[in-house]
Amino acid sequence: VALFAPVAVAFAPASVKSVPAFARNLNKSWSPSKTQLFMGWGPEPIWSSVTVVSNEPASKSCVSVTVEVPSETAEGFEIPGQYCQLKVSEDEEAKPVFLAIASPPAGEGSTQFEFLIKKTDNNDWITEAPAGSVLQCSQVMGSGFPMKENLEGFKYDFPTQNVLLFAAGSGIAPIRSAIESGQLGIATGGTGGRTARLYYGVRSVDDVPYVERFELWESMGFEIVPVVSQPADGYEGRCGYVQTALEEDGVPIPRNSGALLCGMKGMAESVTDILSRAGVFEGRILTNF
Repeated sequence: VALFAPVAVAFAPASVKSVPAFARNLNKSWSPSKTQLFMGWGPEPIWSSVTVVSNEPASKSCVSVTVEVPSETAEGFEIPGQYCQLKVSEDEEAKPVFLAIASPPAGEGSTQFEFLIKKTDNNDWITEAPAGSVLQCSQVMGSGFPMKENLEGFKYDFPTQNVLLFAAGSGIAPIRSAIESGQLGIATGGTGGRTARLYYGVRSVDDVPYVERFELWESMGFEIVPVVSQPADGYEGRCGYVQTALEEDGVPIPRNSGALLCGMKGMAESVTDILSRAGVFEGRILTNF
């Protein structure tokens, strides 16, 4: 990435426990169960049959469902944050769910999408669908996170040298896609390039999907800050909400920072307000809808 007036940038140290320590705080009695991200309405869906490849517990409240999609559907997935509609097969009246694709765009030849789905009272048709089940899936929809347009180049005169990511609950799905896509251009530790920090809010440590991927994300240059709103006794990590953690840490070099957000409305509005007041360009505060 070409930088305008390059400067050395680093995050101020955060008072947060390491990911391995966080992982060790996970309740040993955790029993897996089953996430679902609803997006705004998009174009008319074009339905095709897809097959469930696997359905695995992702946390106490979420499952990770992988489906095999037609090649023409797979080719439409280019930008993290894009989504699909899914519904029960052979039911014209079935209401679809809108799910962000959690896996990163994998390029030519890959025909599997992974979704993170929260178990609810009326979605067991997908959260409990065994391998081999056939569902209906739309084409890939949405524009995803507009990273290339707003984080690269000299659109705002100040180069993007820091990226802050914010997720709550199942909103981690498209954020994971962005992290693992490589499209954020984050430098690995000690190389002096673009830095990144993820604030991830959950209710309890039992509700954390992808904890087994945190080490991978750290190796890719992402600092992970889990924030638990209802911690169990003895938990030593960050507590409260992601917007509170952001206020405590501050925004390093806001004119050189960008952000990706996905989660409940209150969190997104609060984080956006904090970032804007700190001086982050409005156009660099990105959502996927």
